[in-house]
Amino acid sequence: MEGSAQQSAARSRARRDWLVIAIFAVTMIGFLDAAFLTYEHYNGLVGLPCVGASHGVSSCEQVQSSAWSKVDGVSVAVLGLIGYFGLWVSYWIAAKINGEIGRAMGFCIALIGFGFSGYLTFREIFTLHEICEWCVGSAVCMTVLAILTAIRFLRGEPAVS
Repeated sequence: MEGSAQQSAARSRARRDWLVIAIFAVTMIGFLDAAFLTYEHYNGLVGLPCVGASHGVSSCEQVQSSAWSKVDGVSVAVLGLIGYFGLWVSYWIAAKINGEIGRAMGFCIALIGFGFSGYLTFREIFTLHEICEWCVGSAVCMTVLAILTAIRFLRGEPAVS
């Protein structure tokens, strides 16, 4: 009986570890995406590669220079950086201070990021009629993170052993 309980605990720990690793990896990808967009935004959008174009202008450039690319003068890419950094902070809080608060914080940040990304994607499609692949990449990361952090939060497991 004792061996079965140990095996069950090991399987649970492996699932938890896989989930934390996946959250960390997707957060890293999203952070790099947002960092690149932030760099390009403040560098004048000169090196922003994008597949779509209309009238000789990159659709990414059109999206990144639109009225919806800033909130009160702050680039949405910077807001993305802050969001991804906040997810890392929530991971650290869950691991070192309080697992429940850290998991809840991570889920809330990912959910807010998911909602804001959805709004921006809506604006891209229905207002600007342009798609920025880099923005979609970040939106996909936030969608995946909202799902993964929800699973982690609902399971109620600590972030690390």
